[in-house]
Amino acid sequence: MHVLIVEDDAETREWVATGLHEEGYNTRTVGEGRDGLMLALREPFDALVVDRRLPGLDGIGLIRAARAAGVCTPIIMLTALSETAQRVEGLDAGADDYLGKPFALAELLARLRAVVRRPALAQVQTCFSAGPLRLDLVRHEAQLHGEALDLTPTEFRLLEVMMRHAGRVVTRSMLLEQVWNFHFNPRTGVVETHMSRLRGKVHLHAAEPLIETVRGYGYRLRYGLDPA
Repeated sequence: MHVLIVEDDAETREWVATGLHEEGYNTRTVGEGRDGLMLALREPFDALVVDRRLPGLDGIGLIRAARAAGVCTPIIMLTALSETAQRVEGLDAGADDYLGKPFALAELLARLRAVVRRPALAQVQTCFSAGPLRLDLVRHEAQLHGEALDLTPTEFRLLEVMMRHAGRVVTRSMLLEQVWNFHFNPRTGVVETHMSRLRGKVHLHAAEPLIETVRGYGYRLRYGLDPA
């Protein structure tokens, strides 16, 4: 397992890294939030361990920025703050779990094993990235070039289907079944109407059209799906 440790206290950072190494983990360690964010965006990790109080970019900011960029890696936040509101803020920012300081290494290891197991058990992808588009199903957020898209529930579901099939043609029948649960052709313009509205919102902020019509077949999101 490859773990990134973002902790400004050198003693704690090295203690955690040494303990993880002894258990067979590979680790990267940094002491500043911005360095941690850059590594999280650039390298594939199985989990992140992030201190809440960091110089420059704090743990909350790091997690929010990582999630906004489409990083779905499990994150455990370390915090010396005992107030419930502070811990809730961390979870709302996108942390999967938190651990109060001081803590036992055995508990951190158990929590790491738990958060890493969750995606494997669910076998469900919740974050998608295609070109400048980002979609987070858990947080119900859609972004284009880092800016939030204001989508209706139907438009959000429509974009989800397009992103799941990014780079491939999605037929009208596929959209009717996966978005509206129609297993027959209702002979209405419901697909065309909602697709037109979705494209209007997406293309308003795009340098070039992202969703194209493939005449006689359906629609295609021009960008292939990137690893989320």
